[in-house]
Amino acid sequence: MGLDAAHDNSDRPYDDVITQIIEYAYDFTIDTSVAWDRAKLALLDAIGSAFESIHCSRECARMIEPLFPEDGRAPAGFKLPGTSYQVDILKGAFNLGSMIRYLDHNDAFPGAEWGHPSDNIGAILAAADCISRSAAASGPGGKVLTMGHVLAALIKAYEIQGCFQIKNAFNKVGLDHVILVKVASTAMVSWLLGLSKEQAKAAVSHAWMDGHPLRVYRQAPNAGPRKGWAGGDACMRAVHLALLVKAGQPGAPTALTTPKWGFYDVLFKDVAFDLPRPFSTWVIENVIFKVNTAEGHGMTAVEAGLRISKAMKQRGLTPKDIASIRVRTTEAAMIIIDKHGPLYNAADRDHCLKYMLAVVLCKGDMIETEDYQDASPWAQDPEIERLREKTTMVEDTQFTRDYHDPEIRSISNAIQVQLMDGTLLDEVTVKYPQGHVLHPETPGLVQAKAKRNLALKFHTDKAENLVRLVNGKDFDAMPVNEFVDMLALKLIWSRVHDSSD
Repeated sequence: MGLDAAHDNSDRPYDDVITQIIEYAYDFTIDTSVAWDRAKLALLDAIGSAFESIHCSRECARMIEPLFPEDGRAPAGFKLPGTSYQVDILKGAFNLGSMIRYLDHNDAFPGAEWGHPSDNIGAILAAADCISRSAAASGPGGKVLTMGHVLAALIKAYEIQGCFQIKNAFNKVGLDHVILVKVASTAMVSWLLGLSKEQAKAAVSHAWMDGHPLRVYRQAPNAGPRKGWAGGDACMRAVHLALLVKAGQPGAPTALTTPKWGFYDVLFKDVAFDLPRPFSTWVIENVIFKVNTAEGHGMTAVEAGLRISKAMKQRGLTPKDIASIRVRTTEAAMIIIDKHGPLYNAADRDHCLKYMLAVVLCKGDMIETEDYQDASPWAQDPEIERLREKTTMVEDTQFTRDYHDPEIRSISNAIQVQLMDGTLLDEVTVKYPQGHVLHPETPGLVQAKAKRNLALKFHTDKAENLVRLVNGKDFDAMPVNEFVDMLALKLIWSRVHDSSD
Protein backbone atom coordinates (compact mmCIF):
# COMPACT_ATOMS: atom_id res chain seq x y z
CA MET A 1 0.00 0.00 0.00
CA GLY A 2 1.16 3.57 -0.57
CA LEU A 3 1.65 6.29 1.99
CA ASP A 4 -1.27 8.58 2.74
CA ALA A 5 -1.12 11.71 0.59
CA ALA A 6 -1.05 13.96 3.66
CA HIS A 7 2.13 12.27 4.85
CA ASP A 8 3.82 11.57 1.53
CA ASN A 9 7.47 12.70 1.59
CA SER A 10 8.20 11.48 -1.94
CA ASP A 11 8.87 15.03 -3.16
CA ARG A 12 11.67 15.42 -0.63
CA PRO A 13 14.85 13.49 -1.44
CA TYR A 14 16.16 11.10 1.19
CA ASP A 15 19.70 11.33 2.50
CA ASP A 16 22.18 9.81 0.04
CA VAL A 17 23.15 7.02 2.44
CA ILE A 18 19.53 5.90 2.82
CA THR A 19 19.03 5.99 -0.95
CA GLN A 20 22.22 3.97 -1.54
CA ILE A 21 21.06 1.28 0.87
CA ILE A 22 17.67 0.87 -0.77
CA GLU A 23 18.91 1.03 -4.36
CA TYR A 24 21.34 -1.77 -3.50
CA ALA A 25 18.73 -3.79 -1.59
CA TYR A 26 16.22 -3.62 -4.45
CA ASP A 27 18.29 -3.42 -7.64
CA PHE A 28 21.64 -5.17 -7.18
CA THR A 29 21.97 -8.53 -8.98
CA ILE A 30 23.95 -11.22 -7.15
CA ASP A 31 25.84 -13.01 -9.88
CA THR A 32 28.71 -14.82 -8.17
CA SER A 33 28.48 -18.48 -7.16
CA VAL A 34 30.91 -17.79 -4.30
CA ALA A 35 28.40 -15.46 -2.66
CA TRP A 36 25.56 -17.98 -2.91
CA ASP A 37 27.75 -20.80 -1.56
CA ARG A 38 28.93 -18.69 1.36
CA ALA A 39 25.37 -17.62 2.10
CA LYS A 40 24.33 -21.26 2.45
CA LEU A 41 27.27 -21.85 4.76
CA ALA A 42 26.29 -18.80 6.81
CA LEU A 43 22.68 -19.98 7.09
CA LEU A 44 23.74 -23.43 8.30
CA ASP A 45 26.19 -21.94 10.78
CA ALA A 46 23.59 -19.53 12.18
CA ILE A 47 20.88 -22.16 12.61
CA GLY A 48 23.40 -24.49 14.26
CA SER A 49 24.47 -21.68 16.59
CA ALA A 50 20.82 -21.11 17.51
CA PHE A 51 20.40 -24.79 18.39
CA GLU A 52 23.61 -24.69 20.43
CA SER A 53 22.38 -21.70 22.43
CA ILE A 54 19.14 -23.27 23.60
CA HIS A 55 20.88 -26.58 24.26
CA CYS A 56 23.77 -25.19 26.31
CA SER A 57 22.19 -22.17 27.98
CA ARG A 58 19.15 -22.58 30.22
CA GLU A 59 19.21 -18.80 30.49
CA CYS A 60 18.61 -18.49 26.74
CA ALA A 61 16.09 -21.35 26.72
CA ARG A 62 14.00 -19.67 29.41
CA MET A 63 14.18 -16.30 27.67
CA ILE A 64 12.57 -17.57 24.45
CA GLU A 65 9.73 -19.44 26.13
CA PRO A 66 6.23 -18.00 25.64
CA LEU A 67 5.03 -15.83 28.50
CA PHE A 68 1.62 -17.53 28.23
CA PRO A 69 0.85 -20.93 26.68
CA GLU A 70 -1.21 -19.46 23.85
CA ASP A 71 1.78 -17.29 22.82
CA GLY A 72 3.52 -20.39 21.51
CA ARG A 73 0.70 -21.42 19.15
CA ALA A 74 0.24 -18.51 16.72
CA PRO A 75 -1.42 -20.29 13.73
CA ALA A 76 0.22 -18.19 11.02
CA GLY A 77 3.30 -17.34 13.05
CA PHE A 78 6.97 -18.22 12.74
CA LYS A 79 7.90 -21.80 13.60
CA LEU A 80 10.89 -21.19 15.83
CA PRO A 81 13.72 -23.57 14.82
CA GLY A 82 14.71 -26.14 17.42
CA THR A 83 11.43 -25.77 19.34
CA SER A 84 7.75 -26.68 19.03
CA TYR A 85 6.73 -23.02 19.33
CA GLN A 86 4.93 -21.06 16.64
CA VAL A 87 5.15 -17.40 17.59
CA ASP A 88 4.17 -14.03 16.18
CA ILE A 89 6.53 -12.37 13.73
CA LEU A 90 8.05 -9.91 16.22
CA LYS A 91 8.73 -12.47 18.94
CA GLY A 92 10.02 -14.83 16.26
CA ALA A 93 12.56 -12.27 15.03
CA PHE A 94 13.67 -11.52 18.59
CA ASN A 95 13.95 -15.17 19.58
CA LEU A 96 15.86 -16.41 16.55
CA GLY A 97 18.17 -13.38 16.47
CA SER A 98 18.93 -13.91 20.16
CA MET A 99 19.43 -17.66 19.79
CA ILE A 100 21.91 -17.17 16.94
CA ARG A 101 23.95 -14.65 18.91
CA TYR A 102 23.61 -15.74 22.52
CA LEU A 103 26.77 -17.81 22.96
CA ASP A 104 29.01 -15.60 20.81
CA HIS A 105 29.54 -18.51 18.43
CA ASN A 106 28.06 -17.09 15.22
CA ASP A 107 30.09 -15.53 12.43
CA ALA A 108 31.86 -12.19 12.66
CA PHE A 109 33.17 -9.37 10.50
CA PRO A 110 35.99 -7.01 11.58
CA GLY A 111 36.64 -3.38 10.85
CA ALA A 112 36.62 -0.08 12.71
CA GLU A 113 33.47 -1.66 14.19
CA TRP A 114 33.30 -5.38 14.98
CA GLY A 115 29.93 -7.01 14.35
CA HIS A 116 28.08 -10.22 13.57
CA PRO A 117 26.17 -10.12 10.27
CA SER A 118 24.32 -13.40 10.90
CA ASP A 119 22.32 -11.55 13.58
CA ASN A 120 20.21 -10.34 10.63
CA ILE A 121 18.99 -13.87 9.90
CA GLY A 122 16.64 -13.62 12.87
CA ALA A 123 14.66 -10.88 11.13
CA ILE A 124 14.99 -12.25 7.62
CA LEU A 125 13.95 -15.86 8.26
CA ALA A 126 11.13 -14.96 10.67
CA ALA A 127 9.65 -12.44 8.25
CA ALA A 128 10.05 -14.68 5.20
CA ASP A 129 8.43 -17.62 6.99
CA CYS A 130 5.41 -15.61 8.16
CA ILE A 131 4.97 -14.03 4.72
CA SER A 132 5.13 -17.48 3.10
CA ARG A 133 2.68 -19.07 5.54
CA SER A 134 0.22 -16.28 4.94
CA ALA A 135 0.59 -16.63 1.16
CA ALA A 136 0.24 -20.41 1.29
CA ALA A 137 -2.92 -20.10 3.40
CA SER A 138 -4.47 -17.70 0.89
CA GLY A 139 -4.60 -20.35 -1.82
CA PRO A 140 -2.89 -21.14 -5.14
CA GLY A 141 -2.45 -17.48 -6.08
CA GLY A 142 -0.44 -16.64 -2.97
CA LYS A 143 3.16 -15.59 -3.57
CA VAL A 144 5.21 -17.87 -1.36
CA LEU A 145 8.80 -16.76 -0.81
CA THR A 146 11.61 -19.23 -1.50
CA MET A 147 14.91 -19.88 0.21
CA GLY A 148 16.47 -18.06 -2.74
CA HIS A 149 14.79 -14.90 -1.44
CA VAL A 150 16.16 -15.60 2.04
CA LEU A 151 19.69 -16.14 0.74
CA ALA A 152 19.55 -12.96 -1.36
CA ALA A 153 18.34 -10.97 1.64
CA LEU A 154 21.06 -12.54 3.78
CA ILE A 155 23.83 -11.62 1.32
CA LYS A 156 22.62 -8.03 1.08
CA ALA A 157 22.11 -7.60 4.83
CA TYR A 158 25.68 -8.85 5.38
CA GLU A 159 26.92 -6.34 2.82
CA ILE A 160 25.07 -3.35 4.25
CA GLN A 161 26.18 -4.06 7.80
CA GLY A 162 29.75 -4.99 6.89
CA CYS A 163 30.45 -2.04 4.61
CA PHE A 164 29.45 0.36 7.39
CA GLN A 165 31.71 -1.51 9.83
CA ILE A 166 34.87 -1.07 7.77
CA LYS A 167 35.45 2.60 8.57
CA ASN A 168 32.73 3.70 11.00
CA ALA A 169 33.44 3.09 14.69
CA PHE A 170 30.11 3.34 16.50
CA ASN A 171 31.92 2.11 19.62
CA LYS A 172 33.99 5.30 19.65
CA VAL A 173 30.83 7.29 20.39
CA GLY A 174 29.49 4.74 22.85
CA LEU A 175 26.90 3.11 20.56
CA ASP A 176 26.51 -0.63 20.09
CA HIS A 177 27.07 -2.17 16.68
CA VAL A 178 23.58 -3.73 16.57
CA ILE A 179 22.39 -0.41 15.18
CA LEU A 180 23.67 -1.83 11.87
CA VAL A 181 21.64 -5.02 12.29
CA LYS A 182 18.54 -2.85 12.66
CA VAL A 183 19.37 -0.81 9.55
CA ALA A 184 20.32 -3.77 7.32
CA SER A 185 17.40 -5.93 8.45
CA THR A 186 14.92 -3.09 8.00
CA ALA A 187 16.02 -2.68 4.38
CA MET A 188 15.80 -6.37 3.58
CA VAL A 189 12.55 -7.07 5.45
CA SER A 190 11.03 -4.12 3.53
CA TRP A 191 12.09 -5.86 0.32
CA LEU A 192 10.67 -9.22 1.45
CA LEU A 193 7.38 -7.53 2.36
CA GLY A 194 7.13 -6.03 -1.12
CA LEU A 195 7.24 -2.40 0.00
CA SER A 196 7.97 0.24 -2.62
CA LYS A 197 11.39 1.83 -2.65
CA GLU A 198 9.99 5.02 -1.13
CA GLN A 199 8.41 3.02 1.67
CA ALA A 200 11.68 1.14 2.22
CA LYS A 201 13.54 4.44 2.48
CA ALA A 202 11.00 5.59 5.04
CA ALA A 203 11.52 2.42 7.08
CA VAL A 204 15.32 2.77 7.00
CA SER A 205 15.03 6.41 8.03
CA HIS A 206 13.18 5.20 11.12
CA ALA A 207 15.98 2.71 11.81
CA TRP A 208 18.50 5.56 11.85
CA MET A 209 16.42 7.90 14.00
CA ASP A 210 15.50 5.30 16.61
CA GLY A 211 16.97 5.52 20.05
CA HIS A 212 20.07 3.33 19.88
CA PRO A 213 21.57 0.92 22.45
CA LEU A 214 24.56 2.04 24.45
CA ARG A 215 27.58 -0.24 24.31
CA VAL A 216 27.66 -0.34 28.12
CA TYR A 217 26.41 -3.95 28.23
CA ARG A 218 29.47 -5.19 26.33
CA GLN A 219 32.05 -3.43 28.50
CA ALA A 220 33.26 -3.95 32.06
CA PRO A 221 31.89 -3.55 34.67
CA ASN A 222 28.44 -4.03 33.09
CA ALA A 223 29.11 -6.79 30.54
CA GLY A 224 26.24 -9.22 30.73
CA PRO A 225 23.82 -11.43 28.83
CA ARG A 226 22.09 -8.48 27.16
CA LYS A 227 24.92 -8.54 24.63
CA GLY A 228 23.56 -11.96 23.65
CA TRP A 229 20.04 -10.71 22.92
CA ALA A 230 20.88 -7.24 21.63
CA GLY A 231 20.96 -8.55 18.06
CA GLY A 232 17.57 -10.18 18.54
CA ASP A 233 16.22 -6.91 19.86
CA ALA A 234 17.48 -5.16 16.71
CA CYS A 235 15.85 -7.84 14.53
CA MET A 236 12.51 -7.36 16.26
CA ARG A 237 12.70 -3.60 15.89
CA ALA A 238 13.61 -3.86 12.20
CA VAL A 239 10.57 -6.00 11.43
CA HIS A 240 8.33 -3.68 13.45
CA LEU A 241 9.55 -0.57 11.61
CA ALA A 242 8.97 -2.17 8.21
CA LEU A 243 5.45 -3.18 9.27
CA LEU A 244 4.70 0.31 10.57
CA VAL A 245 5.63 1.83 7.21
CA LYS A 246 3.62 -0.86 5.43
CA ALA A 247 0.67 0.39 7.50
CA GLY A 248 1.17 3.91 6.18
CA GLN A 249 3.64 5.59 8.50
CA PRO A 250 5.89 8.17 6.75
CA GLY A 251 9.63 8.46 7.14
CA ALA A 252 12.07 11.32 7.78
CA PRO A 253 14.04 12.00 4.57
CA THR A 254 16.90 13.82 6.33
CA ALA A 255 17.09 11.66 9.46
CA LEU A 256 20.90 11.66 9.19
CA THR A 257 21.77 15.14 7.99
CA THR A 258 19.27 17.53 9.63
CA PRO A 259 21.34 20.12 11.56
CA LYS A 260 21.14 19.83 15.35
CA TRP A 261 18.48 17.07 15.36
CA GLY A 262 19.80 14.49 12.88
CA PHE A 263 21.87 11.39 13.59
CA TYR A 264 25.18 12.94 12.58
CA ASP A 265 24.91 15.99 14.85
CA VAL A 266 23.30 14.25 17.81
CA LEU A 267 25.11 10.89 17.91
CA PHE A 268 28.06 10.79 15.52
CA LYS A 269 29.99 13.91 16.49
CA ASP A 270 28.99 15.72 13.29
CA VAL A 271 30.86 13.23 11.10
CA ALA A 272 29.27 11.70 8.00
CA PHE A 273 29.59 7.99 7.33
CA ASP A 274 32.57 6.71 5.37
CA LEU A 275 31.61 3.93 2.94
CA PRO A 276 34.97 2.97 1.41
CA ARG A 277 33.63 0.50 -1.14
CA PRO A 278 30.40 0.13 -3.12
CA PHE A 279 27.86 -2.42 -1.93
CA SER A 280 28.37 -5.77 -3.70
CA THR A 281 28.91 -9.28 -2.26
CA TRP A 282 32.29 -8.71 -0.64
CA VAL A 283 31.22 -9.12 2.99
CA ILE A 284 29.58 -12.53 2.69
CA GLU A 285 32.62 -13.69 0.73
CA ASN A 286 34.98 -12.56 3.51
CA VAL A 287 33.01 -13.10 6.73
CA ILE A 288 34.83 -15.03 9.45
CA PHE A 289 33.20 -18.16 10.83
CA LYS A 290 33.79 -18.97 14.48
CA VAL A 291 34.92 -22.56 14.36
CA ASN A 292 36.08 -22.21 17.97
CA THR A 293 34.04 -20.56 20.72
CA ALA A 294 36.02 -17.40 21.36
CA GLU A 295 35.31 -13.69 20.99
CA GLY A 296 36.56 -12.69 17.56
CA HIS A 297 39.62 -10.70 18.61
CA GLY A 298 40.74 -13.61 20.80
CA MET A 299 40.34 -16.43 18.29
CA THR A 300 43.99 -16.41 17.26
CA ALA A 301 45.06 -16.05 20.91
CA VAL A 302 43.40 -19.32 21.92
CA GLU A 303 44.96 -21.07 18.92
CA ALA A 304 48.38 -19.75 19.95
CA GLY A 305 47.70 -20.77 23.54
CA LEU A 306 46.89 -24.32 22.47
CA ARG A 307 50.20 -24.58 20.62
CA ILE A 308 52.02 -23.37 23.74
CA SER A 309 50.13 -25.82 25.94
CA LYS A 310 51.14 -28.74 23.73
CA ALA A 311 54.77 -27.59 23.65
CA MET A 312 54.82 -27.28 27.46
CA LYS A 313 53.34 -30.73 27.88
CA GLN A 314 56.05 -32.22 25.68
CA ARG A 315 58.62 -30.69 28.05
CA GLY A 316 56.85 -31.97 31.15
CA LEU A 317 55.71 -28.50 32.17
CA THR A 318 52.34 -27.51 33.66
CA PRO A 319 50.54 -24.15 34.06
CA LYS A 320 51.97 -23.95 37.60
CA ASP A 321 55.40 -23.46 35.98
CA ILE A 322 54.22 -20.20 34.35
CA ALA A 323 55.51 -16.98 35.90
CA SER A 324 54.02 -14.54 33.37
CA ILE A 325 52.25 -14.33 30.02
CA ARG A 326 52.60 -11.45 27.58
CA VAL A 327 50.04 -10.94 24.82
CA ARG A 328 50.69 -8.65 21.87
CA THR A 329 47.37 -7.81 20.26
CA THR A 330 45.26 -5.25 18.40
CA GLU A 331 43.78 -2.00 19.64
CA ALA A 332 40.31 -3.50 19.21
CA ALA A 333 41.17 -6.39 21.54
CA MET A 334 42.52 -3.95 24.12
CA ILE A 335 39.20 -2.08 24.06
CA ILE A 336 36.88 -5.09 24.04
CA ILE A 337 38.47 -8.09 25.79
CA ASP A 338 41.17 -6.77 28.14
CA LYS A 339 39.30 -7.46 31.39
CA HIS A 340 40.50 -6.86 34.94
CA GLY A 341 38.86 -7.90 38.18
CA PRO A 342 36.00 -10.34 38.80
CA LEU A 343 34.06 -11.95 35.98
CA TYR A 344 30.40 -12.19 36.95
CA ASN A 345 28.75 -14.36 34.30
CA ALA A 346 29.29 -16.32 31.11
CA ALA A 347 28.90 -13.20 28.98
CA ASP A 348 31.62 -11.52 31.05
CA ARG A 349 33.97 -14.49 30.64
CA ASP A 350 33.57 -14.80 26.88
CA HIS A 351 34.70 -11.19 26.55
CA CYS A 352 37.90 -11.77 28.51
CA LEU A 353 40.98 -12.83 26.55
CA LYS A 354 42.86 -13.67 29.74
CA TYR A 355 40.14 -16.09 30.82
CA MET A 356 40.03 -17.80 27.40
CA LEU A 357 43.79 -18.19 27.34
CA ALA A 358 44.01 -19.44 30.92
CA VAL A 359 41.37 -22.10 30.27
CA VAL A 360 43.20 -23.35 27.17
CA LEU A 361 46.49 -23.55 29.08
CA CYS A 362 44.95 -25.37 32.05
CA LYS A 363 42.69 -27.60 30.00
CA GLY A 364 45.29 -28.48 27.40
CA ASP A 365 42.54 -28.29 24.80
CA MET A 366 40.43 -25.72 22.96
CA ILE A 367 37.96 -23.69 25.02
CA GLU A 368 34.33 -24.68 24.42
CA THR A 369 30.92 -23.17 25.03
CA GLU A 370 30.46 -25.00 28.34
CA ASP A 371 33.72 -23.60 29.69
CA TYR A 372 32.24 -20.10 30.00
CA GLN A 373 29.14 -21.12 31.94
CA ASP A 374 28.66 -20.52 35.67
CA ALA A 375 28.55 -24.30 36.24
CA SER A 376 31.93 -24.86 34.58
CA PRO A 377 34.73 -25.86 36.98
CA TRP A 378 36.97 -23.33 35.25
CA ALA A 379 34.70 -20.47 36.32
CA GLN A 380 35.70 -21.02 39.97
CA ASP A 381 39.20 -22.45 39.47
CA PRO A 382 41.83 -20.44 41.42
CA GLU A 383 44.49 -21.45 38.88
CA ILE A 384 42.52 -19.64 36.17
CA GLU A 385 42.53 -16.49 38.29
CA ARG A 386 46.24 -16.86 39.00
CA LEU A 387 47.02 -17.03 35.29
CA ARG A 388 44.74 -14.08 34.55
CA GLU A 389 46.67 -12.00 37.07
CA LYS A 390 49.96 -13.02 35.46
CA THR A 391 48.80 -12.07 31.96
CA THR A 392 49.61 -8.69 30.45
CA MET A 393 48.08 -7.42 27.22
CA VAL A 394 49.75 -4.72 25.11
CA GLU A 395 48.84 -3.24 21.76
CA ASP A 396 51.09 -4.00 18.82
CA THR A 397 50.54 -1.07 16.46
CA GLN A 398 51.51 -3.15 13.42
CA PHE A 399 48.88 -5.72 14.36
CA THR A 400 46.34 -2.89 14.53
CA ARG A 401 47.39 -1.50 11.14
CA ASP A 402 47.18 -4.96 9.55
CA TYR A 403 43.78 -5.49 11.13
CA HIS A 404 42.42 -2.40 9.38
CA ASP A 405 44.34 -2.86 6.10
CA PRO A 406 41.78 -4.12 3.53
CA GLU A 407 44.54 -6.06 1.77
CA ILE A 408 45.62 -7.90 4.95
CA ARG A 409 42.71 -7.97 7.45
CA SER A 410 44.55 -10.15 9.95
CA ILE A 411 43.43 -10.64 13.57
CA SER A 412 46.87 -11.27 15.05
CA ASN A 413 47.80 -12.28 18.55
CA ALA A 414 51.26 -13.19 19.79
CA ILE A 415 51.73 -15.05 23.09
CA GLN A 416 54.96 -15.41 25.04
CA VAL A 417 55.24 -17.37 28.29
CA GLN A 418 57.96 -16.90 30.89
CA LEU A 419 58.60 -19.77 33.30
CA MET A 420 59.28 -19.57 37.03
CA ASP A 421 63.01 -20.17 36.43
CA GLY A 422 63.16 -17.18 34.10
CA THR A 423 63.12 -19.15 30.84
CA LEU A 424 61.27 -17.46 27.98
CA LEU A 425 59.42 -19.89 25.75
CA ASP A 426 59.30 -19.13 22.04
CA GLU A 427 56.66 -16.56 21.23
CA VAL A 428 53.79 -18.00 19.18
CA THR A 429 52.03 -15.72 16.70
CA VAL A 430 48.81 -16.55 14.84
CA LYS A 431 47.55 -14.05 12.26
CA TYR A 432 44.45 -15.70 10.81
CA PRO A 433 42.10 -17.93 12.82
CA GLN A 434 40.45 -21.13 11.71
CA GLY A 435 37.23 -20.13 9.98
CA HIS A 436 38.94 -17.32 8.04
CA VAL A 437 38.43 -17.19 4.27
CA LEU A 438 42.20 -17.72 3.77
CA HIS A 439 41.99 -21.18 5.35
CA PRO A 440 40.94 -23.67 2.64
CA GLU A 441 39.58 -26.05 5.28
CA THR A 442 37.07 -23.44 6.54
CA PRO A 443 33.98 -24.70 4.62
CA GLY A 444 34.53 -28.24 5.86
CA LEU A 445 35.02 -27.10 9.44
CA VAL A 446 31.85 -24.99 9.34
CA GLN A 447 29.81 -27.84 7.85
CA ALA A 448 31.07 -30.17 10.59
CA LYS A 449 30.20 -27.59 13.26
CA ALA A 450 26.69 -27.23 11.81
CA LYS A 451 26.14 -31.00 11.82
CA ARG A 452 27.23 -31.24 15.46
CA ASN A 453 24.93 -28.42 16.49
CA LEU A 454 21.92 -29.66 14.51
CA ALA A 455 22.45 -33.08 16.11
CA LEU A 456 21.84 -31.47 19.51
CA LYS A 457 18.13 -31.43 18.61
CA PHE A 458 17.78 -33.92 15.74
CA HIS A 459 19.00 -37.43 15.05
CA THR A 460 22.36 -37.52 13.27
CA ASP A 461 20.80 -38.69 9.99
CA LYS A 462 18.39 -35.76 9.92
CA ALA A 463 21.17 -33.32 10.75
CA GLU A 464 23.25 -34.61 7.86
CA ASN A 465 20.24 -34.56 5.52
CA LEU A 466 19.58 -30.91 6.39
CA VAL A 467 23.15 -29.99 5.54
CA ARG A 468 22.88 -31.85 2.21
CA LEU A 469 19.56 -30.14 1.48
CA VAL A 470 20.95 -26.65 2.02
CA ASN A 471 23.95 -27.42 -0.17
CA GLY A 472 21.79 -28.94 -2.92
CA LYS A 473 21.08 -27.31 -6.28
CA ASP A 474 17.30 -27.18 -5.69
CA PHE A 475 17.44 -25.47 -2.30
CA ASP A 476 16.93 -21.97 -3.73
CA ALA A 477 13.51 -22.95 -5.07
CA MET A 478 12.25 -24.46 -1.80
CA PRO A 479 9.36 -22.55 -0.15
CA VAL A 480 10.54 -20.90 3.06
CA ASN A 481 7.75 -22.35 5.19
CA GLU A 482 8.59 -25.89 4.07
CA PHE A 483 12.24 -25.46 5.10
CA VAL A 484 11.32 -23.92 8.44
CA ASP A 485 8.88 -26.80 9.06
CA MET A 486 11.87 -29.14 8.86
CA LEU A 487 13.66 -27.20 11.62
CA ALA A 488 10.78 -27.36 14.10
CA LEU A 489 10.31 -29.99 16.78
CA LYS A 490 7.19 -32.07 16.42
CA LEU A 491 6.67 -32.89 20.07
CA ILE A 492 5.33 -30.56 22.74
CA TRP A 493 8.39 -28.91 24.19
CA SER A 494 8.70 -27.50 27.69
CA ARG A 495 12.40 -27.30 28.36
CA VAL A 496 15.04 -27.34 25.67
CA HIS A 497 17.05 -30.14 27.32
CA ASP A 498 14.10 -32.50 27.47
CA SER A 499 13.18 -33.11 23.82
CA SER A 500 14.62 -34.03 20.45
CA ASP A 501 13.09 -34.80 17.11
